[in-house]
Amino acid sequence: MLELALYLPNFREKVTVAELEDLTRLAEELDFESVWTLDRIIVPEASDRAEMEYAFGMMHELPKQLPVSSRGQFLQGFPLIPWLAAKTTKVRIGMSIIDTPYRAPGVLAAELATIDHLSSGRLNVAVGAGWMPEEFAAASASHIFPRRHQHLRETIEILQGIWANEVFEYHGEFADFGPSGFGMKPLQQPRPPMYFSGLKDAKRAAKRVAKYGLDGWIGIQDSPEEIATWRAGIATELDALDTTRTVDDLDIASMIWTVITDVDMDQTLAGKATNLLVGSERQVTDMLKRYREAGLTKLLIWPPFADVPTPKTMDDMKRLKNDIMPKVDAM
Repeated sequence: MLELALYLPNFREKVTVAELEDLTRLAEELDFESVWTLDRIIVPEASDRAEMEYAFGMMHELPKQLPVSSRGQFLQGFPLIPWLAAKTTKVRIGMSIIDTPYRAPGVLAAELATIDHLSSGRLNVAVGAGWMPEEFAAASASHIFPRRHQHLRETIEILQGIWANEVFEYHGEFADFGPSGFGMKPLQQPRPPMYFSGLKDAKRAAKRVAKYGLDGWIGIQDSPEEIATWRAGIATELDALDTTRTVDDLDIASMIWTVITDVDMDQTLAGKATNLLVGSERQVTDMLKRYREAGLTKLLIWPPFADVPTPKTMDDMKRLKNDIMPKVDAM
């Protein structure tokens, strides 16, 4: 089954709270599975000149700049999660992904547990290591960048440890504290669903999933072929590890730019810059059938960063749910 989710455009050239509220309300009305925010703390001025240290997401097919200018009027993703809890009653909520090096693990664990209560147990937790040195600097975390994957591992261990124990202690490279209580445990037991976002290799993703019992993987702008490759790679790695988990137990998700156009669009392969779900209703329908066949279980609809008005995105959401998905589900 392929579920629809909404990736809120809180990171775009200009966005208002009212627009995010309209999109969220519609996602709930259409019975979308979940609504997610985006974690982006800064846009460096170097991005405006395409002079960042790395390309967007370390994806070599993209330029060394972000799709939003340093003067862009975007909103922070993390404060929007409890706001989503208050604005909705059915849809699941989360941030894809939480860049863990920007947050103290113990504080993050306690805050997420509170948010799970605010949402009556509808929180998803997606974590990753981050990729932008300029953003690490702005978050006072430059020293973590070379060891960001270790920080992510420690954060996962601390989240799970705090959520599972009345009193918990941890002695690691980035966190070192004695036996402590952190207040309320998450409402969801044994914990909220946890997702890992890794864009480089299936082996690392599979090891995270197996070691920590994670519930899913989230990618960015993956083609059906890439979804199939990731799924097969994770399956192979899980088979080689000491775990009862299989890839069929996991949510395989991807955040994909989505716009339904009046005419067919050029969908020539161009890596992560391909118009995967930017096209006519026929093209989008055909592509979603391919995604479902490849093993994608959750589509995070990603509105463009600029030039597409919110009412257009809302119309696309309705067409996807009411006109396109019945054809996809009927295959």
